[in-house]
Amino acid sequence: MADILIVEDNKEIGNLLCDFLKADGYSVYLAVSGEEALSYLSREGARLVVLDIMLPGIDGFAVCQKIRQDNNIPIIIVSAKTQKEDKLNGLLLGADDYIEKPYDIDILLAKVNGIFKRRYDSSIMVDGNLKVDKLQRIAYQSDRELPMTSKEFDLLLLLMENKLKTLKKEWIFNKIWGFDSFSEAQTLTVHIKWLREKIEADPKNPVRLQTVWGIGYRFE
Repeated sequence: MADILIVEDNKEIGNLLCDFLKADGYSVYLAVSGEEALSYLSREGARLVVLDIMLPGIDGFAVCQKIRQDNNIPIIIVSAKTQKEDKLNGLLLGADDYIEKPYDIDILLAKVNGIFKRRYDSSIMVDGNLKVDKLQRIAYQSDRELPMTSKEFDLLLLLMENKLKTLKKEWIFNKIWGFDSFSEAQTLTVHIKWLREKIEADPKNPVRLQTVWGIGYRFE
């Protein structure tokens, strides 16, 4: 499942938007027609749709209507059709927002981020190319699922939830393994090593998972 499905027949515009959204940490799929978009949604699904209106084949209004018949995922229409009637039509068909082309990319990103924060932040955490789904208990990096044990996932989640905070080793250990655990404190060091091997480009020179000597660890 992609975070965002972009439906845009102009590949140059579509690829540019993909680049901006990927830089913000989202996984993206670009469909160049309404038919392709609906096919992708039925197979894979998405968490948000950015939808152009003027498409080859079925237009964006028909796509919006069809999507709304099947599910309630957020839809943002982006279109050069700027008449009041077009905007009303899109909103009445179930779009959550309607943005005129040409648009300011920062405005679109703010709207996308706002939707994800309101609807998904309770279950999805995104940090660059790293994404954690708390409900499914799955971590992804650059859209690739990371194989993790339960404890590795719990440790990564705890560190991400306390980003930029230096956490003491004893506090982390008690949070993950519990006060009454028979595990040794060295277990934490080993799990940090395993996490670095999965999320760091160079595990021996970590950028995200920093050691604060004599204290503990910090997620950057």
